[in-house]
Amino acid sequence: MSMHPLSRLLDHIQHHRPQVWRASVCSVLNKLFDLAPPVLIGAALDVVVQQEDSILAAMGIVNVENQLIVLAVLTVIVWGLESVFEYLFQTMWRNLAQTVQHEFRNEAYAHIQDLDMAWYAENSRGGLMSILNDDVNQLERFLDGGANDLIQVTTTALVVSIAFFSVDAGVAVWAILPVPIIIWGSFQFQSLIAPRYATVREKVSALNGVLANNLSGIATIKAFTSEAREAERVRKASDDYRIANRDAIRLSSAFSPVIRMAIVIGFTATLLVGGKLTIEGEIAASAYTVLVFLTQRLLWPLTRLGQTFDLYQRAMASTTRVLDLLGTAVTIEDGETPMPPASVVGAIRFEDVSFAYPDRDPLLTSFNLEIPAGQTLAIVGSTGSGKSTLLRLLLRFFDVAEGKVSIDGQDVRDLKLSDLRGAVGLVSQHTYLFPGTVRDNIAYGRPDATLAAVMEAARLAEAHGFIAALPNGYDTLIGEQGQKLSGGQRQRLSIARVVLRGAPILALDEATSAVDNETEAAIQRSMRRIAEGRTTIVIAHRLSTIRHADEIVVMEHGKIVERGRHEALLRQEGRYALLWAVQTGEELPATLINVS
Repeated sequence: MSMHPLSRLLDHIQHHRPQVWRASVCSVLNKLFDLAPPVLIGAALDVVVQQEDSILAAMGIVNVENQLIVLAVLTVIVWGLESVFEYLFQTMWRNLAQTVQHEFRNEAYAHIQDLDMAWYAENSRGGLMSILNDDVNQLERFLDGGANDLIQVTTTALVVSIAFFSVDAGVAVWAILPVPIIIWGSFQFQSLIAPRYATVREKVSALNGVLANNLSGIATIKAFTSEAREAERVRKASDDYRIANRDAIRLSSAFSPVIRMAIVIGFTATLLVGGKLTIEGEIAASAYTVLVFLTQRLLWPLTRLGQTFDLYQRAMASTTRVLDLLGTAVTIEDGETPMPPASVVGAIRFEDVSFAYPDRDPLLTSFNLEIPAGQTLAIVGSTGSGKSTLLRLLLRFFDVAEGKVSIDGQDVRDLKLSDLRGAVGLVSQHTYLFPGTVRDNIAYGRPDATLAAVMEAARLAEAHGFIAALPNGYDTLIGEQGQKLSGGQRQRLSIARVVLRGAPILALDEATSAVDNETEAAIQRSMRRIAEGRTTIVIAHRLSTIRHADEIVVMEHGKIVERGRHEALLRQEGRYALLWAVQTGEELPATLINVS
C-alpha cells in the first residue's frame, strides 16, 4: 500500500522536524491566547453582576475597581502574548515554507540532471517546468498558511470542548454536535477533491509543455504562418486546464456553505439550551456569555476548512508529483574508477556492442570498431544508421545492452562520469549557448580560465575576428541561446569552448551541417589544428569535411558496410563513392548507376 502524500512529505523533510515542532507550538500558544478574551469578557460580566461575590473576589481581590484593573492588565498581557506568538508562528512557518520550496526545487533539478537521456525523451520540458515551479509553489503555499490553519482549528476544537464540558455537559453536546458532521464531511470532501486536483496538475503540465515547445519553435511557427493554429493549440490546452479547475472549484465552493449550515445548528443550540439553563439559574450569566463566544470561536473557523482543505489537496497533488520525480531511478550510475583527462591517451574500442532505444528494434548488434589513439575517424551514413548513437554510448548518455565501450582499455561504465565526459569534447549539430557574455560561454567548461586563454581558444576556432568586431568584444551579451549571433558564429563559439577545455578526445556530431561554405572552410581549418595529437571522431553528411580523415567508416542499419581512406573508398565504387558523386555532382560510375 502506497504511503499518503503527507506522510511522504513529512519523511522527506524530517531534518526540519525541530522547526516544525517550534512553529506548531507557537501556533498552539497563539490560539490559546486568542481563545482567552471570551473568558475575560465572561469574567468582566461576572465582576459587574456579582461584584464582591465574583470569582475574582473569591480569589482574594474583593474591591470591584481592583478586579477591573486586574482584568485590564490580563487583557493587555493576553493580547500582547497573542501578538508575539502570531509573529513567531508566521515567521517560522513562512521561513520553513521558503526553505522547503528552495530545497525541493534544487533537489528536483539536481536529480533531473542525473537522469538518463531516455527519460528525457519520455518527458516534456514544459511538464518538468511545471513540477519545478507550479508544484513546488503549491507546497510552499500550504506550508505558508494551511498547516497553521489545521493546527489552530484542532487546538480550538480541543480547548473549547473541554471548556464546554466543564460548564455544562448538556450544552456541550448540542454545541459540539455539528463537529463530527463537519469532520466527516471534510474527509468526504478530501476523497472527492483529491482526484480532481491530480487532474488539474496534469492539465497545467500539458499547458506548460505546449507553451515551452511553441516558444522554442517560434521561428518555425512564423515561417509556416501557423500563428493561428498554435494559438488554437494553446487555447485548447488552457481551456482543458480551466475546465479541470472548474470541476475542482465547483466542489470546493460547495464545502463552506454546507458546513455553515451545520454550524448554525450548534450556534443556535448554544443560544437556546444555554439561555434556558441561564434563565433557570443552572449556569451563571457570565458562563453563558463565555459559552456563546466560544461557540462562535469554535464553529466559525470551521467555515475556512474548505479553503484549507482546498489548499491542502492542491499541495498533496503537487507533493506526489515532486516526490515521484525524486523517486525516479537513476539508470546511468556513476563509475568508481578515476581517469583524469590529462592521463587519457585516447584509444577507443566498441566490442561486441548491442543496443536498442526504448521500445524500438535493436540498432546495433555485435558491433565492433577500434579507433587508435591520436587518429581521426570519420563516420558517414544515412539518417538512422547509428552514427550519433556511437557518441551517445561513448559519453554514456545511454548504456550498451551487451558488450562494452572502452577508452584506453577501461570500460566507460567503470569510469567516473566527470572524468569520462571531461575527456571527450563534444561539438554538436545543435549548438547550445547560455544567456551571458561571449567570454562566459567560451569558458563554460573552465570558468576560471583567463581572458588570454579564452582569446587563444577563440583564435584556434577562428572566432576571434568576429568577436573583436562585436560592440563589447568578449563582454558582449549574446542573448538567450545566442540569438544575437549567426549560426556559424554560434558554432565557432562552441568549438572554442571545446578547445579551451582541452579534452584529449574530440567528438564532432554534424558540426558543419548548418553553416555556410565560408564558415565550413574556417571550421575545417580550425579542426585540423585542434585535432593534432587528439583522437577525433567526426560524424558528417558533408563528405568534403572528412576527406582527409585517417579512416572513414560507412554505416548502414547499425553495421559497418565500408571503411578506408577517402581515395580507397572511391576506388571501391560502393556506397561512399555513390554519396560522393551525388554531393559533388560528378558523373556516376557505371557500376553505381543502379545502386540505390
